[in-house]
Amino acid sequence: MASMEENFPRGGIQKKPTEGKTPNLKLERDNLFDVHHEEQSQKRKRSQRDQGNQKKFKADKTATAKGNVLNVEPLTIEAVCEGMLFLGCIKEVSDYELVISLPNGLSGFVPVTQISDAYSKMLSKEVAQGELLEDLNSLLDMYSPGMLVRCVVTTVEKSADGRRSIKLSINPKMVNKGLNTSALAQGMLLSGFVASVEDHGYLIDIGVSGAHAFLPRQKAQNYIKTVKKGPDLKIGQNLNCVIVEVKNEGRVVRLSIDRSEVAASLATERQNWTLSNLLPGLVVKARVQKVVPFGVKMTFLSSFTGVVDFMHMDPEKSANYSPDQVMKACILSVHPTSKVVHLTLRQAFLHPGGSPNQLSSDRMGAVVEESTVKAFYKQFGAIFELDDGTLAFARLKHLSKNRKSFKPGAFKPGCKHKCRIIDYSLMDEMCIVSLKYQIIEARILQYQDIHTGDVVQGKVVTLKPAGVQVKVAEGIKGLVPSTHLADVILKQPEKKYSIGDEVKCRVLECNPAGKRLILTLKKSLVQSNLPILSRYEDAKPGLITHGFVVCAREFGCIVKFYNDVKGLVPKNELSSEPLSCPDKAFHEGQVVKVTVLKCEPQQERLLLSFRLSGKPAMEAKKECSPKNKQEVKYQIGEMVDVKVLKKKDNGLEVSVLEDESNAIAWIPTAHLSDFVVTCKLLWHCLQEGDVLPRVMCLSDNGERVILSRKAAVISAVQEEQIVRSFSEIQPGMLLTGYVRNVMPFGVFVEFPCGVTGLAPKVSMSDKFVTDTKDHFVVGQTVMAKVMSIDEEKQRMLLNLKVSECSSGNAVAESFALLNQYFKEMKEIRNLLRKRGELSMARGLCELVPGKELQLVVQDVKEDGSALFSGSCVTGLTVTATRYHLGDKKVVPGEKAKALVLHVDALTSKVYVSLREELLKQRAKQRLAENSQHSAVVQHVAEQFAIISLLETGHLAAIPIASHFNDTFRFDSEKLKVGQTISATLKVTKVNDHGVLLAVQGPAKKNVFVRVRKESETAAEEMIAVVKHSLALGDVVTGTVKSVKATHVTVAIDDKLTGSIHASRILDEVPIGSFPTYTLKVGQKVTARVIGGREVNTHRYLPITHPHFKESIPELSIRPSEMAGKVTAMLNLKEDNTLKKLGLYNVGETVTCFVKKYNVLKNWLEVEVTPDIRARVPHLLLSMNTKVLKHPEKSFKNGQAIAATVTGTDVTETNLCLSLTGIQSLEQGTITVGMVTKMTPHIGLTIALPGGKTGKVSIFHLNDTYKENPLGDFKVGKIVRCYILSNENSKIQLSLRQSRLNPKSNSKVEDVEITCIKDVKKGQLVRGYVKSIAPSGVFFALSTSVLGRILFQNVSPYFVQKHSLYEKYLPEGKLLTAKVLGVTGKHVELSLLPEDTGMPNILPESLGLPQYGAEEENTETDGREKREELKVKTKQRRGNSDSEQEAKSKKRKICPADESDSGIEVYYREEEEEEDDQEEAAAKKKSKIRKPSEPPRLQVSVGFTWDEDISAMDVPVLNQEQSSESEEEEDPQSKLKKQTKKEKELEKQKKEKELCKLEAALMDPSRQPQSADDFDRLVLSSPNSSILWLQYMAFHLQATEIEKARAVAERALKTICFREEQEKLNVWVALLNLENMYGTEETLMKVFERAVQYNEPLKVFQHLCDIYASSEKNKKAEELYHTMLKRFRQEKSVWLKYASFLLKQGQTEATHRLLERALKVLPTKEHVDVISRFAQLEFRFGDSEHAKALFESTLSSYPKRTDIWSIYMDIMIKHGSQKEIRDIFERVIHLSLAPKKMKFFFKRYLDYEKKFGTTESVLAVKRAALEYVETKSSLVDT
Repeated sequence: MASMEENFPRGGIQKKPTEGKTPNLKLERDNLFDVHHEEQSQKRKRSQRDQGNQKKFKADKTATAKGNVLNVEPLTIEAVCEGMLFLGCIKEVSDYELVISLPNGLSGFVPVTQISDAYSKMLSKEVAQGELLEDLNSLLDMYSPGMLVRCVVTTVEKSADGRRSIKLSINPKMVNKGLNTSALAQGMLLSGFVASVEDHGYLIDIGVSGAHAFLPRQKAQNYIKTVKKGPDLKIGQNLNCVIVEVKNEGRVVRLSIDRSEVAASLATERQNWTLSNLLPGLVVKARVQKVVPFGVKMTFLSSFTGVVDFMHMDPEKSANYSPDQVMKACILSVHPTSKVVHLTLRQAFLHPGGSPNQLSSDRMGAVVEESTVKAFYKQFGAIFELDDGTLAFARLKHLSKNRKSFKPGAFKPGCKHKCRIIDYSLMDEMCIVSLKYQIIEARILQYQDIHTGDVVQGKVVTLKPAGVQVKVAEGIKGLVPSTHLADVILKQPEKKYSIGDEVKCRVLECNPAGKRLILTLKKSLVQSNLPILSRYEDAKPGLITHGFVVCAREFGCIVKFYNDVKGLVPKNELSSEPLSCPDKAFHEGQVVKVTVLKCEPQQERLLLSFRLSGKPAMEAKKECSPKNKQEVKYQIGEMVDVKVLKKKDNGLEVSVLEDESNAIAWIPTAHLSDFVVTCKLLWHCLQEGDVLPRVMCLSDNGERVILSRKAAVISAVQEEQIVRSFSEIQPGMLLTGYVRNVMPFGVFVEFPCGVTGLAPKVSMSDKFVTDTKDHFVVGQTVMAKVMSIDEEKQRMLLNLKVSECSSGNAVAESFALLNQYFKEMKEIRNLLRKRGELSMARGLCELVPGKELQLVVQDVKEDGSALFSGSCVTGLTVTATRYHLGDKKVVPGEKAKALVLHVDALTSKVYVSLREELLKQRAKQRLAENSQHSAVVQHVAEQFAIISLLETGHLAAIPIASHFNDTFRFDSEKLKVGQTISATLKVTKVNDHGVLLAVQGPAKKNVFVRVRKESETAAEEMIAVVKHSLALGDVVTGTVKSVKATHVTVAIDDKLTGSIHASRILDEVPIGSFPTYTLKVGQKVTARVIGGREVNTHRYLPITHPHFKESIPELSIRPSEMAGKVTAMLNLKEDNTLKKLGLYNVGETVTCFVKKYNVLKNWLEVEVTPDIRARVPHLLLSMNTKVLKHPEKSFKNGQAIAATVTGTDVTETNLCLSLTGIQSLEQGTITVGMVTKMTPHIGLTIALPGGKTGKVSIFHLNDTYKENPLGDFKVGKIVRCYILSNENSKIQLSLRQSRLNPKSNSKVEDVEITCIKDVKKGQLVRGYVKSIAPSGVFFALSTSVLGRILFQNVSPYFVQKHSLYEKYLPEGKLLTAKVLGVTGKHVELSLLPEDTGMPNILPESLGLPQYGAEEENTETDGREKREELKVKTKQRRGNSDSEQEAKSKKRKICPADESDSGIEVYYREEEEEEDDQEEAAAKKKSKIRKPSEPPRLQVSVGFTWDEDISAMDVPVLNQEQSSESEEEEDPQSKLKKQTKKEKELEKQKKEKELCKLEAALMDPSRQPQSADDFDRLVLSSPNSSILWLQYMAFHLQATEIEKARAVAERALKTICFREEQEKLNVWVALLNLENMYGTEETLMKVFERAVQYNEPLKVFQHLCDIYASSEKNKKAEELYHTMLKRFRQEKSVWLKYASFLLKQGQTEATHRLLERALKVLPTKEHVDVISRFAQLEFRFGDSEHAKALFESTLSSYPKRTDIWSIYMDIMIKHGSQKEIRDIFERVIHLSLAPKKMKFFFKRYLDYEKKFGTTESVLAVKRAALEYVETKSSLVDT
């Protein structure tokens, strides 16, 4: 049996009392003996309760004995329980509580009500009387930090965030609970409290019922003198008392508190201490029993055992303890149930009445650069030695940022670390330190770190009527009083602030001693830059600062500052004019700017003034001058170029270029782009020193300039689609803005010029809004429609619904967004390309969708996706999802060919695909714009999705959002990879990003959209519609209301408003003047009516127009027209723009007025007359490149300019003008142009005036050729150009200075070579390498002259591989060559060093052989081959049209066949010297080929191999439809009458279709498709919940939540009341619905109803499951707590909650739950509950704890075979073979009924047969035989 005992440490040893003679048993016997002794002394007086305690106590003895085997562990808060006794040290004293330091770094608090009974009685009396009692002293008078007190734990509370706090009591009644009168003995040291003061001494409360303790005065005198807390002891004062005498069996006790007597007291065996009344603070003689890890075990008072942990060993002797050593120790704590006693050997505690060492105040929060590890304790932490030699302790969680980053190796003794002192444990005489980086770096750690006036960040914790509580740092909270929540008093603060919000506040008052922190959220105080006034001494006369009004009375205002500093503003100083009622002019909480007049610090008197003009003139000048200077400089809407100075988390600090003062400005991250994703990316890509062009000034308050790059906002400002003040806003306006803040009740939107409005939750989206944060983010660009305005409060309500804010053309809007996005992405790519040093950034730019890569599989993840690596993607994460691997099974190390789908530059991720259909090479097909295609979604990014066209395989991008406000999508609406969609192509050329651009869905035709005219400004929209009776020529008088750039608004009377155009002010307008600005607002004018303007479209209406009476009158104050000559406008009687524009002849000069420069369209918008608008294209503004670079600076709005008419624009609604006259682009003229495209190795494409384009060859960029000829240019650069030729609408240009400035005589290094005659033999020429062919290197000398260099003339070395030439002679390389000869059209050149005098092209280091005879042979072969190819190409070109058709047919059959374009390219490469005429001919041929292309596309329509039969029917239907539509169109076919036979056939056909439809509807396998189908189904089976649920799901798929709710309500009414389960199913579905789509309120309403109509427990359980599955764990936990109260007798509830907690990983909470369950549930259920809990632990929690539960249950109930069986099953699943065999061995040695034993033997045998060996099977059989034999022998006996 010995072996068996080894195997069963839990079961076996405990059962054998004879087993080991260990010291543990000796100890247990001693303890029992001790109890016996106590029993004798108390036998007569023991009550029923004491007996109960004794029974408990016996059980605890065994627990103590067991516990001794374990290591000594320091106390943790988890080990603290109610009733535990502690010796504590007072850390802090406040009015209402004592903060106590406990051992091992713990702390607790003693409320004022837990001091003593006498003190509590006096407190109650004071509260009842409502006045202060004389003899009641405050806690601060009686207690001071450093005092040692005995305390007992009353409760351990757990807060919402999971933190535990220990509540203590020092009431002697509770501390000395274990003592009774008979136990009191002389020499005992007790804690007592002064209960009353008598003549000869004091009555002391020692908490022992029946005992009266008295302290004579002479025994207290010595103590009173040393303590110096007054001449007498105070009621409630805590004292350490020594018993001097015990009379009448303990009923009368005399005490002493003499310091020397207390210090010398020692607890001895004679004082009869027992484990039940042992007190902390007793000093005992202890003997070392054993030195164990982490501490020492000791025995004291002969029979008790105590432990000393590593923190309480004497630091001077810690390593020198040996068994049987005797020393003094002090009791620190006593556990009430396990009776574990913790001791300390520290010197400060070995003399009662003393106090431990304290830490100097300046040391708290100090950072120690080098602290040395003394010891590391695996599960607790580490002990450090600080720089001053003191010891410190760091808990495990403070050693590293988190569990994962913790490295035990870094904490070996001697290691050095940087740490910060965060606390001091008085009871351990140790600093508590932290090594966490965020704590070391934290600005605020304790209240002492906060100073009045500091600006701090915090998080809103609670909202109370008194104000808002804000958490500033860990353990530091401040209060924002309700008057300080905003600059104005908030009636509903919860609308502005919600729990968890980050806020920025300023400290008004901070009192570290009282832990009081008062904050303010008033913006004007938080953002104030004026001095902080926190002391009366700082208030110097003349000081200007901010304060806030606390009261306004008739005598003046009282203004408060920081730290409760107050001052008076007398009535005469309130304003420059006398105020009769200050209380009406000022309100409480108002922030005011004041100046100090006089201050008397001693009397705390302060006199202030609101009149600030009295400050010195110099100061005023200083303060104002920079502001004014800046305000003048940057107007809202002004465009500037900026340079990045500094990158910060929330934006960029930039300096404005071309500004002498280098003004600093700020671009918030959200303003870098209209797209949130681009903002982050651009911020990430920008570096300090980068230049951002064309940024707009958004606001300038004089202190800080804020800029924006949002294209939509810039466009709105440029087009005057903005409101500059609240008075301009009218309902119905559509404005562009950006999200300022997102609140639970709606979204605040800000517009340029600072106007803000609110879009409430209901007006945010066309979809149901559950959480506002899902729809919009701060900084996002939005379009908003004004719903209503409140002029009094200056508030407006907005609508952000797409249906309200969009133009109606979703296709155009979504495409515009996509286009803008890619335009911005192109800018970012260009930015990255410039980063030459960063290979990764360059690599990102090279990777574009559609590029094929050769990659190597690196890893295959569990979800089926794969990671790749490759030389082309170094430093990037390349991934392919499971879908994109296709059917390929890839393994790490395998090579694969992949296609790039998307490159995410922000995360450096590249998404690729290995799918065959994407990698397959297809014939290139020409795609038509607006053509519709089927496509498959391949990748979904944030802003767009990548799709592949099914027919051609092209990759295209489609926008995800259709509008700026279209931000939210339900899961069912989101695009999914693999989904087939229809797409309409918008851009058919592959852009720089490798994709075509398309939009989702078919192209919408004839969508009517009212395009807003440029003239429609927000100001004009304000003018209301008023009918009037004015006629032509009427003279009216009015007042100027507003002055705009090109018109003046005049108020004719209260309702009627007219307009005067800039052209109708003066007869002779001086060029460069501003006519509108000659009039001033408020000026009276007399004008004549000359026409009208339509209200809606703002078109000009002549007097004869039928709607003239409902128009805005157009007026004139021109002297000539006032005199009566109203002619100019009367000629235009017909409302026809074309005719009006036709009156202007090309070449005519007109005077026009600048409206604005349109940055987006790059033209200057001008107005000629009220009804004639005109545009001046960018390049026709000036011949000066400086003017063209910044046109908006050269042309001011409203300025009169002279222009030449050049024609009308495309829409024929505007005139086209030129400021440079009529441009003739003839040969030899000089003009200006803009670079639009840069083609490497070819040259530039330049946009010229008049919409023409020209080309500049690389040979005409400069007079001196450069290695990188295009380096000096960028797209958008303005250049002067010389026209070389203009033939066949092809314009060739030159940028050479020798052409542009022939007089400059600048040196021309590389002379122009126009033809072959310019090349002479022996001449040295420079040029660029064109290509490398088998016959040699082709070398371009100019656009028309190409030379050849034979390989033997390239280098003297023989090169076998031509790829070497490609390496050293890349295309575009600049070289010097010598002309060897010119024959006909050929130029032979040489690069040999002896010819050119330049170094050798190929370096000697390559070790190549010198040229030999072989090379010549290969060269001639190459020439022959070339000649042969030439012939072939010419033959190809000679093909007839019929041959071309045949080819196109052939191509249909064989799509892999190469198209002709390949041959053309080859020809161009080989025969560059042939002239351009042949190219033109080739182009003509490609045009001839076009008619044969459409049929080729038609073949594949509606026919694919892999689709099923049902899909085949679709095209047939389409054909029918098309044929029907054709019939309708053709009038002749309609006239033809049908014959009788045809009618009959048609009838039969219709009947057949009806039969088909009926059969389909009757088909039982048919799935319901519509609401009608479902209605039919639920009528046939009204009680089937599954049908009702499917019906609900059908509505939910269409996001029709209300309809789904209605279906559920119908179901509940329809299903029969007997069908309880069916009804419950519907209730559960309704709960699910409300949880997903409803609010908390609607969910609770449904839940309450469900509980009424169903079995409540089931409903509760279902809701818990719903919460858990939707991860609303907090709600689930709250509901479980409710269930535990309501259904506490239900075992299932406890088990369900346990399962939930374990799934959350809360094992500790589960253990506590089991204890609670066992207290509540009946005893008969206990075994089952423990078993079930253990099973749950095995599945979700700690298997070791689960085993322990099973073992303890089975040791108590060994005959419960069902538990044994469950334990076996679980262990077979989860345990090791040894453990399972041990269990079987134990079971078969139990004494159970033979029937049960047979069952276990059979199970054991089955297990061994399955998992064991033949020997183990035999062993089981042998054991079974032995069992049978022993049974039978027992029967025999």
